[in-house]
Amino acid sequence: MKNYFYLIVIFLFISNCTLNKVIKHHGVHFLEKKNEKLIIGKTNKNDIIELLGPPSTIGAFNQELWIYMEIQTSSSKLSNLGKKELLKNNILLLDIDSRGVLSKNIFFNKEDMNNIKFSEDTTQMSYSKNSFIYEFLYSIRQKINDPLGKKKIN
Repeated sequence: MKNYFYLIVIFLFISNCTLNKVIKHHGVHFLEKKNEKLIIGKTNKNDIIELLGPPSTIGAFNQELWIYMEIQTSSSKLSNLGKKELLKNNILLLDIDSRGVLSKNIFFNKEDMNNIKFSEDTTQMSYSKNSFIYEFLYSIRQKINDPLGKKKIN
């Protein structure tokens, strides 16, 4: 009887395994093909929203910078032990002028992202233990850790 139970459990585990690739998609599908349909100087905001939908992100300092993303990952191989493989990482930057017409578009793919150089400089601390910022953040941390003020201060 136990052998049948073990066989049923093993069969259930094996039957739920799949050999097909499981692809997780985030963002706008087929971003590269849709980018080719955008015409600088002719396409307006309404056309962009109709083609691509609302932007994934809008620029923090420039509300006329729209950012669209497409990310595809896969974790299909058993030898990867659950690690995800990045299949696509496409970013589309659209700059819209004051009339609402597309003035510039920049497309980055996975290979372009690997070629971006980042600065190696580091930022130094600009506060000391006697500064206002340090005292303010320290008091906030104390209030978060002890909201009722009942803990003993050492």
